[in-house]
Amino acid sequence: MHHNIIIADDHPLFRTALRHSVNQVVQAPDVSEAATISQLQSMLAESPNPDLILLDLNMPGAHGLSALVFLQGQYSDVPVAVISATDEQSVMLKAKSHGARGFIPKSTPPEALKTAIADILAGKQWWPLHFRAAPLPEASDMEARLATLTPQQFRVLGMISEGLLNKQIAYDLAVSEATIKAHVTAIFKKLGVRSRTQAVIAINTLEIEPPQSPSNQGDST
Repeated sequence: MHHNIIIADDHPLFRTALRHSVNQVVQAPDVSEAATISQLQSMLAESPNPDLILLDLNMPGAHGLSALVFLQGQYSDVPVAVISATDEQSVMLKAKSHGARGFIPKSTPPEALKTAIADILAGKQWWPLHFRAAPLPEASDMEARLATLTPQQFRVLGMISEGLLNKQIAYDLAVSEATIKAHVTAIFKKLGVRSRTQAVIAINTLEIEPPQSPSNQGDST
């Protein structure tokens, strides 16, 4: 069986390690790599049914669980395994509640990593040994609202959160500024907010750890 797998992580060395593990588990897989959520969305637009997405929670365009919420809302049939530097119970439970098929801490040993990939591709779930099953937290109102955003709206919201103006977003997405204004209006309506600041605050509620200091905000290019 031919497998199409997307590795979404902004660290090249870890993407290489994941690709190596995938190649040891799957024969001649078609592996794509995304360093940003925008790149992941472009890949899904071209091929919306990959066999597995290995998703880092902390990468450009993502705010904690926001990318997972979006994927569950728009691509609910695609298996997603979360890759994360954290292995806190609360984060794993939230990931499970948003449809993740597994959770792979970046500290996972190579053999366990291969087992995790193989299990999830086989339709099973994989969680660390120290994961304790518990009642899943209910989705917040904002999480439910974020899940209704279209792929383009989610991309625009991510760019707003990075401090880009409508004119810059229009240039980057190769559309008119009027189109971006329409997207922004629709985003505000879906999220129940009235300003760009409120929209950023809304998406920041999905952070899984405190944001970096203000001096590091908006540096992404």
